[in-house]
Amino acid sequence: MFMKKFLLSALYIIIPSLLVVGQESLWIGKSVDFNHGKLIVSDNQRFLMHEDGTPFFYLGDTAWELFHRLNKDEVELYLENRRAKGFTVIQAVILAELNGLNTPNRNGDCPLIANDPTQPNKKYFEWVDEVVQMAESKGIYIGLLPTWGDKVDKQWGTGPVIFNEKNAAIYGEFLGKRYKNFPNIIWMNGGDRLGGGDNYKIWDVMGKAIKKEDSNHLMTFHPSGEASSSQWFHDCNWLDFNICQTGHAQVSYEIVRRLIITDYNRVPVKPCMDAEPRYEDIPKYFDVDKGRFDDHDIRKSLYWSLFSGAFGYTYGCNDIWQFYSPEEESVIGARNYWYNSLDKPGSYDLIYARTLLTSYDFFSRVPDQSIIITPQQDDNDMAVATRGNHYAFIYLPNGTPIDVKLDKLFDSDYLKIRWFDPQNGDFTIIKETKAEGTFRAEPAYAGKDWVLILEKIEK
Repeated sequence: MFMKKFLLSALYIIIPSLLVVGQESLWIGKSVDFNHGKLIVSDNQRFLMHEDGTPFFYLGDTAWELFHRLNKDEVELYLENRRAKGFTVIQAVILAELNGLNTPNRNGDCPLIANDPTQPNKKYFEWVDEVVQMAESKGIYIGLLPTWGDKVDKQWGTGPVIFNEKNAAIYGEFLGKRYKNFPNIIWMNGGDRLGGGDNYKIWDVMGKAIKKEDSNHLMTFHPSGEASSSQWFHDCNWLDFNICQTGHAQVSYEIVRRLIITDYNRVPVKPCMDAEPRYEDIPKYFDVDKGRFDDHDIRKSLYWSLFSGAFGYTYGCNDIWQFYSPEEESVIGARNYWYNSLDKPGSYDLIYARTLLTSYDFFSRVPDQSIIITPQQDDNDMAVATRGNHYAFIYLPNGTPIDVKLDKLFDSDYLKIRWFDPQNGDFTIIKETKAEGTFRAEPAYAGKDWVLILEKIEK
């Protein structure tokens, strides 16, 4: 449930939405109600939903080292923070990237006996079970990666490579049997690696093995930077939806066009989204001298991808994916103790996208740039439009004015036009008008991002 509380003098007005604490909004109760049934692909193949038809908004966070670097109290702290921000999925890796095979977790356990995928360590997997169940109690799914990619194809990272086709099948069957009855699993095969060449058979075998034992949960594949699962596995039966990694070395809309829009237009149709975009506070282009991505950068990638056809979005923070602490080696310029980065500005902004999109007809949403009359030629300032039954949204990343087509937008003679502030979820009514001609959308405050909302009204 959402609650939003506005302070007007001494009067509190309660509206079903979000709970505002200070300047920020928080989620009330479990993030997802698992009573709606397991996740399936929607009838139009564009979204995810529960078995009873309830829409599912995939709002992920990146916590790759969750099982490896945190103790129980820290897991509770982290998960509760993410529940309160409306996250619905936490992406984490069983065989972690940062020496996850040979450096024990906080309980003193390594995941495998003698680094053999056919000999899982009982205590380690009991810990994974416990963390997954902690997430379940908060209404959160775990986007569960069986292994990071360096155990299949080292290239970079610590490795070692331990998988072949035979033991990948055994390990996959073990995981499928173990987690098939947990209600809050979304499988993520892969782990920041390409899926072609010699890698293909191992990833394919692992995906098939998990699905053989577990038909209850959806599965995708996590690729390396500036790539998509669709490039290798789009036609595989075990891949239910595509995810891409727009990554940390792109700043413009071009990468969305290259990955999200390409996946959206693939046949047969499968849902698509960005599961590893730019992280908050990570150095741009992996170079600290070029600055770091901030909350504005996060919102741009969020709304650019959602309005271009993505069904969900995954956030990331450079300090949190690795759960950096002074006792650990900093990776990619991490500079803050992870628990001091839990409340980065960008992490608060995502909840407003979730509440906005789930407040309108969810399954009818499609990209539609034809609504925008002003030519969009600057990929760094790309206005992006989407529409659904009786509504349309247009994202303006920098508040640059645009002209919008109003006539024949909906089957209605009248429209309501509003601004939506993606930093705080506030709405500002512009006007109600006849659905004819054009409208000049010009925010009162330029230099920041806005969402323009057009919706049908009856007169």
